[in-house]
Amino acid sequence: MSGTPAAARACILAAVLCAIWCTLPAYVPGAPVPWGTAALLAALGAGCEAAGRRSPSGGPGPVAAGAFLPILLAAAFLLPPAAAALVAASGSLAGRVERPPYAARRIWRAAQLALTCAAASWVHAALGGPATLGGGGAAPDFPRALLPACAAAVAFSLVLTALDGLVLAAAERRPVHRSVYALLPLALGPHLVHALAGLMTAVLWRSPYGPLSALLVLLPMYLSCWVFAQYHREQAAHRATIRALVHAVDIKDTYTRGHSERVGRASVLIARELGMDERRVEGLRFAGILHDIGKLGVPTRVLRKDGPLTPEERRVMELHPEYGHEIVRGIGFLDEARDAILHHHERLDGSGYPYGLSGSRIPEFARVVAVADAFDAMTSTRSYRRARPVPAALAELKRCAGSQFDPRMVGALDRVLSRHGWSEADTAVTADEPREPYALPEPRGPLEPQGPREPHGPRGPQGAMPAARRDAPPVPRARSAAPLSGPSRDRRR
Repeated sequence: MSGTPAAARACILAAVLCAIWCTLPAYVPGAPVPWGTAALLAALGAGCEAAGRRSPSGGPGPVAAGAFLPILLAAAFLLPPAAAALVAASGSLAGRVERPPYAARRIWRAAQLALTCAAASWVHAALGGPATLGGGGAAPDFPRALLPACAAAVAFSLVLTALDGLVLAAAERRPVHRSVYALLPLALGPHLVHALAGLMTAVLWRSPYGPLSALLVLLPMYLSCWVFAQYHREQAAHRATIRALVHAVDIKDTYTRGHSERVGRASVLIARELGMDERRVEGLRFAGILHDIGKLGVPTRVLRKDGPLTPEERRVMELHPEYGHEIVRGIGFLDEARDAILHHHERLDGSGYPYGLSGSRIPEFARVVAVADAFDAMTSTRSYRRARPVPAALAELKRCAGSQFDPRMVGALDRVLSRHGWSEADTAVTADEPREPYALPEPRGPLEPQGPREPHGPRGPQGAMPAARRDAPPVPRARSAAPLSGPSRDRRR
């Protein structure tokens, strides 16, 4: 615990002392504690924790907190507060801790769950919950049993989030009320569901069928929680993959650092304004933040060049959509995002690259990302020019709508920004935790005009045909010889 802040150590010590105080009534001679039930529930809790410890590092336990909550809530319903606290603490001490300081986190978690279960048990008993569970020849009293069970779940959730808020305030100086307001809505619903499972377990435990029937019910619940955690772990792995790729681009192309995440955010805004379902919204988020991944194949000297690009360098830069498509081709969950990565520089009039697609032949994801990309390029400060105001950027998008951009996508962005505005602060769309903001370089001067775009054939400057182009059908290219206009003048996009 040497690396733990003093305030956090004091908070942990206070929680441990309170947890010990809560368990003292269980040791009083003649205390009405069903030790057999407590021991069996404690063994079940420890078994669930042990299963979580045996999963691969970073792999899923049964639930996010590491404890199987129906067992804890069943203990709160079946046992007095002191015994329920002992069950929670004994199982938690056997659990796995993912991050240091390991000892401090394990001790805190055991004390936190002990206090939480004791509070839930006290509320359940105060509302007459034990009498509604049946047993001893009496039938369970439904629906009256639901009220004390749900009240106990609310107490469980309140105490758990309040303690989380306290330790975050002590360790990270976060305001307690903000932490509670953020955590409670996310915790209350699942805790109520787990309370119903715990209530069913407690009723079966008290029934003539005994604990074995309760265990048979808990097993499929545990497996369901495990599968659900697997799904969320897979989603976290997807985000980690995307985050690693984005960081690689940010490191190589320092001029546009943070650009990918802002394009992802703008793409999500457009998608939701168009009424896309959440699966496609998430796909567009990935497409936006990975649209420039092909810059990993572009020489660093070209990406970081201060002056205007030569025709040869521009041809190299225009290969980045194909490089990007090749990089992500084997990542199955990207799906439609791969088309956006390949075609986000196509233009509605057919003069874009790499294949000169036009109109509806350009994939919808690519048309969304093209607008989001151009918008952020115009509203971001770069090393070679200052940012434009949002209204000026929107006006330029509208001017190019129909020739370069899809008017439907431009209109969607305009509507959503008119309601919510645009802030560059909230752009960490790939991070599981908030990221430190990047420092933008000071502008070195206005954007220098570029010459006409040079057409080039189906092969790159070295004569090698990229794999992405080999996979795509040949399409005639209608390349314009006129100077780039509007947002396309940004050669770094």
